[in-house]
Amino acid sequence: MTSVSATDQAVRAAAPAQEYTLRRKRRREVLRNVAFLSPWLLGVGLFFLYPLFSTIYFSFVKYDGYAPPEVVGLRNWKYVFTDFPNFWPAMQNTLWLVIIMVSLRVAFGLGIGLLITKIKTGAGFFRTAFYLPYLAPPVAATMSFAFLLNPGTGPVNNILGAIGLPQPGWFNDPTWSKPALTVLAIWGIGDLMVIFMASLLDVPKEQYEASELDGAGALRRFQHITLPNISPIILFAVVTGIIQAMQYYTQPLVAGKVASGVIGGSGQQFEPGYPDKSTLTLPQVVYNLGFQRFDIGSASVVALVLFVLSMIFTGLLMRRRGGLLSAED
Repeated sequence: MTSVSATDQAVRAAAPAQEYTLRRKRRREVLRNVAFLSPWLLGVGLFFLYPLFSTIYFSFVKYDGYAPPEVVGLRNWKYVFTDFPNFWPAMQNTLWLVIIMVSLRVAFGLGIGLLITKIKTGAGFFRTAFYLPYLAPPVAATMSFAFLLNPGTGPVNNILGAIGLPQPGWFNDPTWSKPALTVLAIWGIGDLMVIFMASLLDVPKEQYEASELDGAGALRRFQHITLPNISPIILFAVVTGIIQAMQYYTQPLVAGKVASGVIGGSGQQFEPGYPDKSTLTLPQVVYNLGFQRFDIGSASVVALVLFVLSMIFTGLLMRRRGGLLSAED
């Protein structure tokens, strides 16, 4: 009994030392992990969290970039949502571009990728021809399209008139300005084409061969083999397309300037959205409020709306994708 008691006492005496050693070991592991993660943590803190919290702060203050900020509560939010006339047209245009333009870009990118993968000869030429427009600078491409689609002198309307078809006003007509921007976006479809081609070539050929033996047609093979295999790539294309549409600034601004005749020059003030606010987007509103009207608070409100919309769209798509995967399992 005496020896057992002595052993128990020795174990109890050694327990605190072992516990202290374990704590030190865990602390070293945590510090080592933090050290490895420090570049990522530093980047997220400097380029995401700090700008995000700064934008939230500025949305509740009156600030013009010169005078000290003055807290005004919800006044900026009320002004943007109820009194600022450009917010809701820009919201409608941005949502239109997200739904229509992104959908058509993904559909055309997938369609062209399918066609090129089926071509036996000359695939390299067509791949290059469809990819080159994507490399064109946005300003130069938009100016070229504005001149091509000029309702009076543009060659597109001249060809349409020669064959007896209607001649739209394109960038000079509020009804046709967003479709014209969509045509411009589809013209530069090369990035999605390359991504979809890589994913289509990675689909197992054995699945196509087995489906052909079972008598499945081309449509059923596309529906039950191609789409399930490339669905992650489609999700990637849609999510990145939505983010790009939420940041759509250069093309509508340049198109509106060229169509209105205000191409450039010092001292010229241009109100974005020509014609009739049909090309006005939320990023243009952010720039107009923050750097032309020097209303940093209201610009921060619109920037936060953009951020929330991007998160909502991405969350819905990811949830939809998760539901599809659960159903397949």
